[in-house]
Amino acid sequence: MMRACRLEAVERTPVWLMRQAGRYLPEYREIRGRVGFMELCKTPHLAAEVMLATVARLGVDAAIIFSDLLPILEPMGMDLEFAAGEGPVIHNPIRTAADVQRLRELVSLDPLSYVFDVVRATRAGLDPGLPLIGFAGAPFTLAGYCIEGGTSKAWLHTKSLMYREPAAWHDLMDRLARAASAYLVAQIDAGAQIVQLFDSWAGCLSPDDYRRFVLPHSRTAMAAAAARAPVIHFATGNPSLLPLLAEAGGTVIGIDWRIALADAWRMVGHDRAVQGNLDPALLLADRDTVRRHTLAVLAQAEGRPGHIFNLGHGVHPQTPVENVLELIATVKGC
Repeated sequence: MMRACRLEAVERTPVWLMRQAGRYLPEYREIRGRVGFMELCKTPHLAAEVMLATVARLGVDAAIIFSDLLPILEPMGMDLEFAAGEGPVIHNPIRTAADVQRLRELVSLDPLSYVFDVVRATRAGLDPGLPLIGFAGAPFTLAGYCIEGGTSKAWLHTKSLMYREPAAWHDLMDRLARAASAYLVAQIDAGAQIVQLFDSWAGCLSPDDYRRFVLPHSRTAMAAAAARAPVIHFATGNPSLLPLLAEAGGTVIGIDWRIALADAWRMVGHDRAVQGNLDPALLLADRDTVRRHTLAVLAQAEGRPGHIFNLGHGVHPQTPVENVLELIATVKGC
């Protein structure tokens, strides 16, 4: 995994999966039956147990800490709740330029110490040869949650503030970028060998808007971490943004399934590693289909150094475990 990040030759393509510890696994469901989601995230030995059991079950080439994108917002003044059946809810959303001033600068990481304890506990339990991935939400995705108060299909409140109040928008993004930067570096200090910046909702933007309103802030979020460790820059939903993602930064650029891997790699540049890009919905099909499409992705990489196999987004909760195992076995067998 580390060699692939650095574009070095590898014996085979490394593989890990976003949301690899999730509701599709009975081991995860057993623990979640005893504790709530945020309690699990804030209990380091349980969070580490979930990921260590997942790595042992799947045989992947990297672990990612068990956490979420949004807890970083709590010490910044956002009233966050993970409501049953609704997902994350922010009860005091930012809707105006004046509201932006309510978002506190993340001057101390002490309120997030449990995340760094998760990093340390997971790292301690892993095989020394397996890297641990830390992560943070990208400034745009964090801003979207702050403004909408949760998820959205059109991100209308977010875009409205962005277009109507550009000065306030950049102030908001500056604060979030500085917070994400410090958060990623602290995870590296705690023992993560790789970090990933998730821009889950940037695909709703045009390339021009991404360049003007997002790119400088994503660059800020990654720069300090990139001086210390490989950074995976992941966004989804709009392949036309790929060259801009590469321009913003990242040792590795994450690619979703909406574009062929070979085409995406040409857009990003072969001097950059890539991660992806099987459609996670394919894991709901039969094992032969999973195997065939996995081999097709690998064929597009053409054996070029720097490909990390992953899904184009996270594992769906309905996914049969045997299909995940088939994917991993196929990659490891090539």
